[in-house]
Amino acid sequence: MNAIPRSLSDWLQSSPLYGANAPYVEDLYARYRRDPTAVPAHWRKFFDSLPPEPVAAVVAPAVAPPPSPRPAAAPAALTAVSVEKQVGVLRLINYYRVRGHQVADLDPLGLARRDPVPDLDPATHGLGEEDLDTVFNTGSLYGPSEMRLADILELLRRVYTETVGAEYMHITDTAQKRWIQERLEGDRGRRELPAPERRRLLERLIAAEGLERYLHTRYVGQKRFSLEGGESLIPLLDELILRGGTHALREVVIGMAHRGRLNVLMNILGKSPEELFAEFEGRVPLGELEGSGDVKYHQGFSADARTPGGIVHLALAFNPSHLEIVGPVVEGSVRARQQRRGDRDGDQVMPILIHGDAAFAGQGVVMENFNMSQARGFTTGGTVHVVVNNQIGFTTSNPLDSRSTLYCTDVAKMVQAPIFHVNGDDPEAVIFVTRVALDFRMAFHKDVVVDLVCYRRHGHNEADEPAVTQPVMYRRIREHPTVCQLYGERLRADGIVGAGESDRILERYRQALEHNEVLSPYCAAGSATHAQVDWRPYFEGRWDQPVDTSLPLERVRALGEAMVRVPPGFELHPRVQRIVEDRRKMAAGALPVDWGFAENLAYASLVTAGHQVRLSGQDSGRGTFFHRHAVLYNQVDGTDHTPLQHLDPEQAHFIVIDSLLSEEAVLAFEYGYATAEPRGLTIWEAQFGDFANVAQVVIDQFISSGEAKWQRLCGLTLFLPHGFEGQGPEHSSARLERFLQLCAEYNMQVCVPTTPAQMFHLLRRQQLRPYRKPLVVMTPKSLLRHRLSVSSLEDLTGGRFRCVIPPAQADPAATRRVVLCAGKVYYDLEEERQRAGLDQVAIIRLEQLYPFPHEEFAAAFDPFAGVSEVVWCQEEPRNQGAWYQSQHHLFGHLHPGQRLHYAGRPASASPATGYFQLHLRQQRRLVAEALGLPVPRE
Repeated sequence: MNAIPRSLSDWLQSSPLYGANAPYVEDLYARYRRDPTAVPAHWRKFFDSLPPEPVAAVVAPAVAPPPSPRPAAAPAALTAVSVEKQVGVLRLINYYRVRGHQVADLDPLGLARRDPVPDLDPATHGLGEEDLDTVFNTGSLYGPSEMRLADILELLRRVYTETVGAEYMHITDTAQKRWIQERLEGDRGRRELPAPERRRLLERLIAAEGLERYLHTRYVGQKRFSLEGGESLIPLLDELILRGGTHALREVVIGMAHRGRLNVLMNILGKSPEELFAEFEGRVPLGELEGSGDVKYHQGFSADARTPGGIVHLALAFNPSHLEIVGPVVEGSVRARQQRRGDRDGDQVMPILIHGDAAFAGQGVVMENFNMSQARGFTTGGTVHVVVNNQIGFTTSNPLDSRSTLYCTDVAKMVQAPIFHVNGDDPEAVIFVTRVALDFRMAFHKDVVVDLVCYRRHGHNEADEPAVTQPVMYRRIREHPTVCQLYGERLRADGIVGAGESDRILERYRQALEHNEVLSPYCAAGSATHAQVDWRPYFEGRWDQPVDTSLPLERVRALGEAMVRVPPGFELHPRVQRIVEDRRKMAAGALPVDWGFAENLAYASLVTAGHQVRLSGQDSGRGTFFHRHAVLYNQVDGTDHTPLQHLDPEQAHFIVIDSLLSEEAVLAFEYGYATAEPRGLTIWEAQFGDFANVAQVVIDQFISSGEAKWQRLCGLTLFLPHGFEGQGPEHSSARLERFLQLCAEYNMQVCVPTTPAQMFHLLRRQQLRPYRKPLVVMTPKSLLRHRLSVSSLEDLTGGRFRCVIPPAQADPAATRRVVLCAGKVYYDLEEERQRAGLDQVAIIRLEQLYPFPHEEFAAAFDPFAGVSEVVWCQEEPRNQGAWYQSQHHLFGHLHPGQRLHYAGRPASASPATGYFQLHLRQQRRLVAEALGLPVPRE
């Protein structure tokens, strides 16, 4: 800024405007110095009147001396009073930007109470009726640099308080704020569309309403979660897709809950009316069903849309009744598609999430999803969020009870997303806001929210009676015309359509329904796109399909050396340096192979063979238990290096992510990723196994049942640290019993590997087989450094994953007791067996609990057919672990004269004790019981 003359500095100090408003006057003076005509005439006259300053006195000191007497520089009307009014105008403009949305006309029903906002009253800022014709500088307001106060007020009210309410002043990025201001203020609130677009908009509204009315009369009382009251959603989605095509988008993945889903399926994605009617009428032949299926308003769909910018592939994600959980699933699917296309910024693939108002405010996964939106491992370049705001949530809800915020959308402010509230009964405003939202997302690659304020003409579902609990609202709804009626009348008044035209459009739509015509106007059936992955190679895969997971010795050694290679001058932590040196020795065969080496070697072997690996979890780079060290850190400058990303110039991606402190959203994201990318190994790791508790909805509604409900294959792998080491109830159990309870119809695999080689082959098997089912791995904690839990190079170069590991050196003829177990307890049993010299006891390990490996188990167990004492031993309490869920498999293999006994902790409400000494006592007891030793007296 140009230095100000001392006379002006003196005047500012004596003026009541000095302080917060002084920068405004200084800015005016700087503009005047550059170009006197750039400031209003009265300011120019004031600045002209200032006496010239000596050169040495141009820069005012930081603390000015007391002012010396000087003659008046300007008439009073052009000094303090006029400056204060000018500043008041600028404050008024700012407050309209900040708080105008609070008085905007957003509620179609007119029921929302709008308290007055004094900051929007010109009188608050010292402006009155006498100032309406005064010309003021408009500051940063887009438009003329000078306007009458009356014109400024008209512009502000039209832009910020009519049927659009914009919240964006919470954004700290000035470029983003100025971009939004230009889009909102640039057209001075005039948002009327050209006549052809207005007619097309009416047609789409009629399609949205027409489908609901048709279904309401044809399938009376059946649930469909009608869109009535929120019909503007259909043209909104039209605009996002068609305009997205002009932005060069090539894929759009949509996630939404129930309301309006059937409408979107029909009018946007082009689902066949006949197919929908068959679902309503139950005409799906039972012989053609696969799995359990799901209700019609949970179903997904995919199609191609023809847009002005080319073909855009559309995918609507399957969704359970847990309304918001589909959000991170969609984000994961989008991320996989972007990765496949090399779309680093999200310019080609975009997510759209459609929310309900109460769910958006009420469900924590929404916040978790926003928190992921800019995180490096999870960002998708911005999501367009659309809230279908019923203003009520569930029928009996009161907004006062459903949130503690002014708006249901306030959670989006955590990532400084702009929020555009719009009255759903003004479709042209909806289109305007949609364009602004999409263009913002494409320009800044950030999330943006469109709050479509509407209402729900029926109850939560069509069998509900909402007037019981909401009499006033539903009395108003019954009297309120539909948006089609309102907009049709508006177009008739403007001469765009003639009398009866809306009825004729509706009749044509009904005829299309009756004749089973595709209702989406831009459906591109049969178009050739490269959006989808070919899943056919995985359709016929079997879990027991043989696959070679061994690795040649020279390859093991070469990869082992490459895995520990670091850049010159890269200084490792002393403990990590020792681990690196040990791994060099393991690759050379000089040390037994440990878990960290075996796991990293499995990844190295996959990525160098062209298979992508993605691993995420809260400590996945280093490993919660200081064992993985896939990411190394320079102790000098903190930079990181991931050797598995630098093995070969032609290798596939290796991605390891230390995720945010979320289980539900991150696991859902990885599920979505795995459902869109079968050609890579996708892994989610819990910090401790019990952390999966927080993501149980993902496990129940997607991972275990997604194939049965929606025929969606998924090869996601879960690492769940599990084992009883006296760490208390929260860090002992990964709740093995819950996963086994969910197992049926070969829906997933549950494994408990006990050696590094087993982990190596298990990971390679999961990727190399043409079989894509979820894999749940009970990973170890203390075994990671257990002296007995090691492998040899030969176990990697010539072995395979063994679902059952028989006793190493057991003589069936001399055996008196067979102990069956899974997991870490094997080593406790084996050490005690050796200590006590119990050669007559044989221990068989089950490494895969589901699908139960009957053939391998029989091969290991049948040689002991003459042994009468058979024991199942587990660390977990009797009502937990594998006992109840696996015993029926074990009973089926017993031979005549054999009985199966249980050895383990008694049933318990808690997974484990929190007292270490009690843990040790329990562990000694169960080991003794399993081996047939006297139970120690404590």
